[in-house]
Amino acid sequence: MLKGFRQFLMRGNVVDLAVAVVVGAAFGGVVAALVKDLVTPLIAAIAGKPDFSAIIFTVNGSKFMIGDFINALVSFLLVATAVYFFVVVPVNAIVARSRRGEALPDPTTRKCPECLSDVAIAARRCAFCTSPLPPR
Repeated sequence: MLKGFRQFLMRGNVVDLAVAVVVGAAFGGVVAALVKDLVTPLIAAIAGKPDFSAIIFTVNGSKFMIGDFINALVSFLLVATAVYFFVVVPVNAIVARSRRGEALPDPTTRKCPECLSDVAIAARRCAFCTSPLPPR
């Protein structure tokens, strides 16, 4: 039983996932500090207010703290923007650069000229409309 558990833990996927969680948590701290220490003061310098939590409106004695929602929304948008531009874009560029020289795999399907469904490349008749397919 422990041998199977050890094999499960030593799989590449589990180890990669554990590393991704640790690195993601560390990067989350970096992005949060970037937003709190650099971007939010920049917004405060431009807009005049770094914190919108004072924005409240009342209806029949119920307080709607829309400012807290705006703070959370701005924080989410800033974190998502930072993650996109500092992680997603560079990683996509690296992956695209590494795949630049690879040849595309041979196709395994083709389109039926009658019904436009995908059929196996070696098929002589379409499985959907039964029309004969031109030879390849």
